[in-house]
Amino acid sequence: MLELARPPSVFICASAIGYYGDRREEILTEQSGPGTGFLTEVVVGWEKATQLLSGKGVRVVHLRFGMILSAEGGALRKMLPPFRMGLGGPLGSGEQWMSWIAIKDVARLILFGVERTDISGIFNAVAPEPVRNREFVNTLGEVLRRPTFFRIPKFALRLAFGREMADELLLSSVRVLPARLQVSDFAFQYPDLKNALVCELLSKKRQ
Repeated sequence: MLELARPPSVFICASAIGYYGDRREEILTEQSGPGTGFLTEVVVGWEKATQLLSGKGVRVVHLRFGMILSAEGGALRKMLPPFRMGLGGPLGSGEQWMSWIAIKDVARLILFGVERTDISGIFNAVAPEPVRNREFVNTLGEVLRRPTFFRIPKFALRLAFGREMADELLLSSVRVLPARLQVSDFAFQYPDLKNALVCELLSKKRQ
């Protein structure tokens, strides 16, 4: 990109809230520092790799995505089969915070980053209402009209996925707020979890 006669004016970097690591009850904004662990190291390295672009005058926008809600792929798609069979339930204690965003807001946010020439740097790409895992599970069960009593204990998750992956991807608590988006006049279309799930699952059903 830097060798081009006319480099792009903006670069949108797809980053992740894995940057923050497992922070339990701490409220995290773009001002919060990095956590620890493999995912944190990956995100720090990924974001650092764009410094050459910033140094050459390219406007870089880092979107730190939370869990993207889409029935077409990602975590939600993998959750749907067991939940539809009535086998869904909290992971571990269910107390861990989950920061999420509807895929339609993801698309709007990417356009926002491209079109708003006055913004750059880090933006937490998450809805303004993080929820605990048990609340997410109960809301998904309510939308699907299925029970959510099948709790998966921590040891089972570690056996199935390995300790590092289970702890960092499934059991970590990341309570992230989109502080910079909220002061940059970005309006979320789906700030509420239930409405986001209903919209996504209904649109999938119509297809």
